[in-house]
Amino acid sequence: MRLTEKKIEEVVKYAVGNDVLKLVKKLSKKDNISEFKLADQLKEDIKRVRNMLYRLYELNLVSFNRKKDKKKGWYIYSWTFKKDQIKYLYHKIKKERLDKLQETLEYEQKEQYFICPDNCVRLNFDQAVNFEFRCPECNKLVSQEDLSKRIEEIKKEVKELKKELAKI
Repeated sequence: MRLTEKKIEEVVKYAVGNDVLKLVKKLSKKDNISEFKLADQLKEDIKRVRNMLYRLYELNLVSFNRKKDKKKGWYIYSWTFKKDQIKYLYHKIKKERLDKLQETLEYEQKEQYFICPDNCVRLNFDQAVNFEFRCPECNKLVSQEDLSKRIEEIKKEVKELKKELAKI
């Protein structure tokens, strides 16, 4: 798998949040950048920058070095973005998505669903029986949902994800 900027952004956005993108862009340009320099360059509060760095660290996307400031006695942390870890996280995200889709597909294939004509609610068979096949919101009669299109879409996405995971 070739790591493009777009893929890196996609993974970071999904895993950590959109607010971290500008930090990752700064980190990917240079290694061992002080958190204070990062905060200054991003014009952000140091606490906010640390929060973003810790979120990246939890996913093993950054590493740090710690040095003691001889004047103040504090520790200063320098951070490095671990670009090589993106593909592992990308694989993990895609695998989790595949597992979730397969689980959804299983439920969709074995369950009957009923839907309100006004799209108020979607009920499984047991719920529809409990509400006497009436919408609990608007009291209209619910009808059985045709799941064939939905099932085909899920199967198509599962197939695409499997193909994509095979490439990684």
